Amino acid sequence: MHTHAEGHHRIPETSTSHPNDSIPEEPTQIPKSPEPQADINPSESSPTTSSSTDDSASDSETPTTPSSDRQFSHIIDPLNLEKQISSSSSNSTDRKRRASTLLISSTPGDVRRILGEKGGTKLVGKVCCGGGCCFLNSADEDLAVDQSISLSVPDSEAFRSLQLKLGRLNLETTLTNTVDIPEQIVSFASVPPDQSTPVSTAAQHPPEFVTPHPPYSVFPAKVHHARELTKPGAEKRTYHFELDVTDYPTESGDVDFVVGGAIGVCIPNSEELVEEIFDALAIPKYLRDKPVLLRTSKGRWPTIWGDEKPRELVTTRRELLTWCSDVQSFPTTKLVLRVLAEYAEAPNEKKILLYLASAQGQAAFCDLRTGPYITLVQLLNAFPSSRPPLNHLLSVLNTLMPRFYSLSQDPQISCDRQGKDCHRLIEIAVTVHEMPNWRGGPRTGAGSGYFERVAKKLIEAEKKGVQPASFDLRVPMFRGLMANPLAREFVADGPMLLIGAGVGVAPFRGFVQRRLKSANCANKVWVLQGVRDSLLDELYSGEWGVEEEKVKTVVQSRRGEGRYVQEEVRHQADLVWFIVNAPDGRVFVCGSTKGMGEGVEKALVDVVMEKGNLNLDEAEAFWKQKKEGGQKRGDRSDGVVSRSGLAVRQLIFGMLQALLDVPFTSFYNDHGLGLTI
Repeated sequence: MHTHAEGHHRIPETSTSHPNDSIPEEPTQIPKSPEPQADINPSESSPTTSSSTDDSASDSETPTTPSSDRQFSHIIDPLNLEKQISSSSSNSTDRKRRASTLLISSTPGDVRRILGEKGGTKLVGKVCCGGGCCFLNSADEDLAVDQSISLSVPDSEAFRSLQLKLGRLNLETTLTNTVDIPEQIVSFASVPPDQSTPVSTAAQHPPEFVTPHPPYSVFPAKVHHARELTKPGAEKRTYHFELDVTDYPTESGDVDFVVGGAIGVCIPNSEELVEEIFDALAIPKYLRDKPVLLRTSKGRWPTIWGDEKPRELVTTRRELLTWCSDVQSFPTTKLVLRVLAEYAEAPNEKKILLYLASAQGQAAFCDLRTGPYITLVQLLNAFPSSRPPLNHLLSVLNTLMPRFYSLSQDPQISCDRQGKDCHRLIEIAVTVHEMPNWRGGPRTGAGSGYFERVAKKLIEAEKKGVQPASFDLRVPMFRGLMANPLAREFVADGPMLLIGAGVGVAPFRGFVQRRLKSANCANKVWVLQGVRDSLLDELYSGEWGVEEEKVKTVVQSRRGEGRYVQEEVRHQADLVWFIVNAPDGRVFVCGSTKGMGEGVEKALVDVVMEKGNLNLDEAEAFWKQKKEGGQKRGDRSDGVVSRSGLAVRQLIFGMLQALLDVPFTSFYNDHGLGLTI
């Protein structure tokens, strides 16, 4: 047993975060940095001693504040930091000196002022942006060249949107360590007369060689129904889909759709986007759908998870751009820029592209790569004189990967009866991910944008009186991760707390439906659902199959009390403590790992500290012991994966029966590389 004096930590209550006033407030007493004046000499350093520091220095065990770094002295000096410390400590000379905090950056402009015009590349070294941009030795610009030879930049909105900082770059600037021209591993040839040509299905279904779930082909699931879950005015749009999988082929091992499982969806690039790329590359219309013999010298492309080997197959250029190459979800690479530079006809455009692929342009490239994702169309419009051959461009583009979505219902009880026939349905929820578009307004992610297009087509057809059964709209999907440890544990009747925010709550709907099928599980499942505004973006309101007020608590961050879901976890400390100490009790969290996930994790630790009268180290050891205890049971696994919409939805905590430390595999969503448990 620990007393407060021995290190017991209560649930944090501060002036900016309090259970009775749960809306976090921005601190108002932190001194902010003024803009540096032109007459300030950066080489000068502020005084390191004053009357107050002499008083506090009498305690030899108290560390003194080190002198300011010369790199930041031009920002800190004008603030007279030591005088601030002196005035704050002069009222109590016998008190130990405390560390002081100074806010020197609160806006992007502050960061730029601190890091300098080169974007801070030299400060962060080899971890600045990945993609090889910082593995080159940076080099200063050639100052000996004639600066009168100016470099004109393309006068277009696409180029301006890149926000490139070219410094004193001109046509005579010497560039070093430029990336070599990438190997061309893709080639096209005419189809031999005696070789059969498959019918192209580029508009609706991926080609046969796209098999992410070998040996099973991608299944064209008919869209039975679609609707928008959020209301007009919601910050994000979320759609609900019902897919007919009645005729899904039987697989070996008696694999089936299960509650909490996920499906993979092969998503295409939009027809408008593909046409624009064709136009920018000046590919004649008659060639776009003409069958060609594709040869690759190595790699997996155009398959997804095929073997690394050379390939020869018949396809069309449209199929490859639509289903096989990602043109908008990844940060641009030096290989893509180098290919564009090789075929740029305008000298100024070639120079800029080579600069971005060189050591001299390392900082500019890092800024380009770590900013908003640059699409291929944006680059082609920014450098219109570059029209590389499609086969060379395909050699350096990333593979268009499937997106994964968690089931939002119990697939064992979902059925649409038409007469005596039962159409088996699976349900998913997808939130549309938007980002700024260089043409103005937002653009959607590849996966969520595809699903929104599908939903709008079906919704518009239904408004016109067209029955969904006669509207043959299909989604290319395959059975994904179905080895769900939570589904296997439904035989246990222990209490369960499900914590989700946004679309992360969608898979919990299926968990509740399955649990409440058993009378032994009644009154033993609780849901904490975090939303911004329940009137606009509460998902599946009234669709949980139970008396929701007894099972589900909706926590609104922007209406009413303004409480976040992690604060509700602290508010429900008694319930959490009861569940973690009950036989077979468990808590599952589903939502964004950053922000919500980290906040809930800290809140759960706070609850154990408060209710168990433990300090921080003991509370963390408590959870570690719970995880290790469950890990010894062979039928237990470490967690459940939930991926909905574009955000990676990773289960963070599985207490008592689910653990975290398991091998990871990778998948891709609209944010790029993600992790699945």
